[in-house]
Amino acid sequence: MSVFLRDYLTVVWFGIAALLVGGLLLGLAALVRPSNPSYEKSIAYESGVDPLGSGWSQSQIRYYVFALLFVIFDVEAVFLFPWAASIERYGTFGLVAMLVFIVLLLDGLVYAWKRGLLRWV
Repeated sequence: MSVFLRDYLTVVWFGIAALLVGGLLLGLAALVRPSNPSYEKSIAYESGVDPLGSGWSQSQIRYYVFALLFVIFDVEAVFLFPWAASIERYGTFGLVAMLVFIVLLLDGLVYAWKRGLLRWV
């Protein structure tokens, strides 16, 4: 067996050991824990208030869109910081590439603004 494959075999052995130890500990916990099921333990608990009605409710899509826009512009910041830290290495090509990136993201922001997606109603 080559040294390359032997390194992967070590990873496989550690993975098998982790699964065995995890399974053993979960099985041991299932044997040791107390089990006293009751109706009160199976109902939903909402900040000390007994739940009324069904637990299903429909959320508006604008909250998901707002969160998605936040993630997109948060990722923009993640890409901007390393680029700004080493701007001298990339030169003119890096500057143009980042300007194109920023313009595309600003275009998306303007589009979302015009559609009214940034209003928190």
